[in-house]
Amino acid sequence: MRMTRLAACTASFCLAIGIAAAGPAANSAASPAMTAGAAATASAPSPADVQFNELAKRWLDGSMRLSPVGATQTGDHRFDSELDDLSAAGRAKSEAFSRQMLDELNKIDRSKLSRENQVDAALLGNQLRYDVFNADKIQAWAWDPTAYTGLEGSALFTLMARDFAPMPERLRSATARIEKLPAIYEQMRANLDPRRVPEIYAQTAAKQSAGALEIIDSMIVPNEKDLPAADRARLDAAIANLRKVIPQQTQWLNKTLVPNAKGNFRIGKELFDEKLHFALDSTLSRQEIRKRAEAEVVNIRQQMYAIARDVLKGKPGAPATPDNPTQAQQQAAIQAALDMAAADRPNRNDVVEVAKAELAKATDFVRAHDLITLPNAPVQVILMPEFARGVAVAYCDSPGPLDKNLATFYAVSPIPDDWTDAQATSFLKEYNTRSIAELGVHEAMPGHYVQIWHSNQFPSTVRAVLGSGSFIEGWAVYAEHMMAEQGFLDRDPLYRLVQLKWYLRATVNAILDQSVHVDGISREDAMKLLTQTAFQEEREAAGKWTRAQLSSTQLSTYFVGAQEHFDLLRQAKAKWGKDFNLKRYHDTVTSFGSPPARYVGELMFDEPIK
Repeated sequence: MRMTRLAACTASFCLAIGIAAAGPAANSAASPAMTAGAAATASAPSPADVQFNELAKRWLDGSMRLSPVGATQTGDHRFDSELDDLSAAGRAKSEAFSRQMLDELNKIDRSKLSRENQVDAALLGNQLRYDVFNADKIQAWAWDPTAYTGLEGSALFTLMARDFAPMPERLRSATARIEKLPAIYEQMRANLDPRRVPEIYAQTAAKQSAGALEIIDSMIVPNEKDLPAADRARLDAAIANLRKVIPQQTQWLNKTLVPNAKGNFRIGKELFDEKLHFALDSTLSRQEIRKRAEAEVVNIRQQMYAIARDVLKGKPGAPATPDNPTQAQQQAAIQAALDMAAADRPNRNDVVEVAKAELAKATDFVRAHDLITLPNAPVQVILMPEFARGVAVAYCDSPGPLDKNLATFYAVSPIPDDWTDAQATSFLKEYNTRSIAELGVHEAMPGHYVQIWHSNQFPSTVRAVLGSGSFIEGWAVYAEHMMAEQGFLDRDPLYRLVQLKWYLRATVNAILDQSVHVDGISREDAMKLLTQTAFQEEREAAGKWTRAQLSSTQLSTYFVGAQEHFDLLRQAKAKWGKDFNLKRYHDTVTSFGSPPARYVGELMFDEPIK
């Protein structure tokens, strides 16, 4: 999972936290206006291009002003001392901005734009319509408390995690934000309607509520010595006030919001279909995605069964593996083979260290096989910050496109202290050593870390900010498949089995996504889908059920994006013929930023931009 930049949806209201792009696009003090549009063409720009580039600059500048936290994440540090305004007045200002920008964009003749600007204009138009849809119909400000807890944690973490400026400067910005955080809590209590807040959202927000203090204690207080006395006194006063306020906020969450949260976490068919269109920016409908996914489940399980037959051959007590198995025989054989892989797993406290070791192996493999040009900026495996926990096991947190050569964080969630040994064992069977290797391929090498770094070499900040979730997640799933095919981990059949299980997981994600929000699937049936059809351990499945409730449409991006990447690969092989080269293909497909795959194909193969 890669984290989605706040700035991509700040013109109305954004649910997500984290970062979506990486790379040295500009220096850290730059205004986004400096790199708003796509690369200049050799000839003089048309009047339409001039008009669009000016609009793109104003949209970027306005978006950063409306979401200072998103601006920090993007690498625009003009507003590092400010926080987003989620009050009614602030939301109205953001919505008016989106509507105004959309109205101006619609007046530009896109047929007169350069090919690159045609893509950027399409992305911007989709985002602005998405912003208006969120403001009019989703209205997350009224029912999603995790949007507020995510904002407070991200506001401080993004200042302290990377050395984009001297420590005293970042501490002064953090001080100003800490002073303003109580206003976020006030806006949260004023905006949320408990009748609309789903219980799972209230519970998750309550668990995240101490996240800001965790960042303060681990990342801010240890660096106070770098401040002059007057600045240190101001910071200490701000922290002391927050230590009084946060327990009151936590008590409100636990004693008032959670008991009274009566909302429905299912958004329903109409909203899901409309949101899916914006989130994927794909020609595939919900019904077509479901049909393809269900067919692919059958195909993947057949491949897994073929591997299981080989690895179980001659093993004492192995289940039967006939040529034409029944459903029960197929299930038993695949599960027995997966149990063999699960036996090789880390200890409860060693997950991060194993992730580091497996990432090093993947890096060596990609370099030795020259599969893609590698980034010149580092990646670090870290413990997931507390404010971000509760949604996914891991994520890739890359620096914004305006920050230069700073580290990417591959964040891994620790096993919760309150889990029993049985729960921890269930988790570690799912995230066994081979599975952690696959996690590193997806999140970092050559998955999100590498692709997003490439993406941000393209000189359009609009495109970097508006990166397509399906392209980015699809690339990571494609990378898993490609690495296995190229022989990663010495063509170990159990690793290939685990890789297919991960692909099965991505495919079932798409089914679960719409099953939850459109079909009303029960927890019992969802767990059956995840544990039996997709072979997930109980802890993984329980976490995925929670994640499906806390999100909508995002779980579809993996499967849809992977299908689009597989299609692009087939097209390239057909069009390039004997000139096809895997490194050339990878460097090319990642060179256009991260727009939806259909735009990448049109740019790669010089087809009209639709």
